[in-house]
Amino acid sequence: MKVDVPQKEKIENESASNLIKNLRYDVKFENKTQYIITSDLSEISYIEGVEVVKMQGVNAIFKDEDGSALKVVSNTALFNNSNYNTIFEKGVNISYLDNIIKSQKLLLNFEENIVTISDNIIYEGIQGLLKTDNITIDLVSKDVEIFMNNNNDKVEIKSKNK
Repeated sequence: MKVDVPQKEKIENESASNLIKNLRYDVKFENKTQYIITSDLSEISYIEGVEVVKMQGVNAIFKDEDGSALKVVSNTALFNNSNYNTIFEKGVNISYLDNIIKSQKLLLNFEENIVTISDNIIYEGIQGLLKTDNITIDLVSKDVEIFMNNNNDKVEIKSKNK
C-alpha cells in the first residue's frame, strides 16, 4: 500500500491549534483501488496513538479496480489515518455511475470493505426514487442490501414513468 504525504497549509496565528486548511490524503491500495479525501478545514488529534482528523467541507473519491468512482461530499467527516475508515456526516451526497444518494451519515469501512449509508436516505437512479433507513454496499462483491430499522416499516419506491 502506498500513501502519499498529505498536502497541508497550516493556518497562521493558531499556535495552540492543529487546524489545517486544504488537507488532502491520497491512498493507493495494493488491489489497485484508490481513496482520495480532501477538506477545506481540518483539525488533527490523537486518540490512543492514532491520528484522527476532524474535517469540514469534505470531498472524497473511492476508485475501484475497474476505475469506477464513488464520490462523496459532506459537511463534516472523521478520518482515521491508520486504517482510512471515514465517517461522513451532515448533508452527505453520494454519486456512483448514474445514481445519487442523499443521507445524513455514511461509514466507509476499509477493514471490512463495506459502505454503510444511514439516516434519511433518498436514492435517485434511472429507474426511480427510493426512501429507506439503511443501505449497505460490499466494495468487493458490489452486493447491495437495502433495509429499514423497524421490520414493520416498508422501503418506499417510486418508479419513474416513461
